[in-house]
Amino acid sequence: MSALQVSRATAEDWAVVREWAVAEGWNPGLGDTASFFAQDPDGFFLGRLDGEREPVSAISVVNYDDAYAFLGFYLVRPDRRGLGYGLATWKAALAHAGGRTVGLDGVPAQQDNYRRSGFVLAHRSARYAGPVTAGSAAAGSGAAGVVPATGAGLSAIAAYDAACHPAERPRFLERWLRAPGHVAFARVVDGRVTGYGVIRPAQDEPRVGPLFADSPGDAEVLLDALVAGSGADRIAMDVPESNAAAVRLAESRGLVPAFATARMYTGPVRPFARDRVFGITTLELG
Repeated sequence: MSALQVSRATAEDWAVVREWAVAEGWNPGLGDTASFFAQDPDGFFLGRLDGEREPVSAISVVNYDDAYAFLGFYLVRPDRRGLGYGLATWKAALAHAGGRTVGLDGVPAQQDNYRRSGFVLAHRSARYAGPVTAGSAAAGSGAAGVVPATGAGLSAIAAYDAACHPAERPRFLERWLRAPGHVAFARVVDGRVTGYGVIRPAQDEPRVGPLFADSPGDAEVLLDALVAGSGADRIAMDVPESNAAAVRLAESRGLVPAFATARMYTGPVRPFARDRVFGITTLELG
């Protein structure tokens, strides 16, 4: 194996990794990089061989707080696979997480490898995708209680998000809610946020994420509003199979499973409202 140098990547460097993700069929969002780097600009890594400018491997290990990090973008260039470069990059980058619990969303082919590295299954997920059918609930931003997410207030959305995720992430959310092309709605009932969601343009169909809601009814109204507000006729949404109501909602809109993943952790995470997670924010950052 030629000498591999693992170093931190800039947002500009990450353009090549996005293209790798496109080739893998991961359907990355068109503007994801700026929001991802806003959370932890030091959490993105590339592996390069001596004398070569083009990277051969990539990974992100994004720290959210002192207790939690998330691993994503674990990729090796196809012509360099099977030579140990991925594992070497993995080991070098994981040091960035320190003693934090690390989460990931792993594809089936890698899950045994993740188990050997100390990751334990939390739940299985599936990407539901395809042409989306209209719901029975009133759709669009005029639906009962549905308002632009920024109109509900960033602090209120951040507080709701923190209850549905293993860590607070206001830096990420500030970018995610306002990024070009992103459509974000919240539902407010009696002055209280009962859910919010985002849909964003992606390489293929637009991706919904997150979709967090108090109830299936809140999630239904929000999903229909996101579809109507974006004008999308096809969507993709990563759904935790542990939430039966989320699976029913995806199926009720005509979506079908496209591929499977599994949420795995290296240790405990703080309690959060798993039953409110109807759509995972991203497979790359959790």
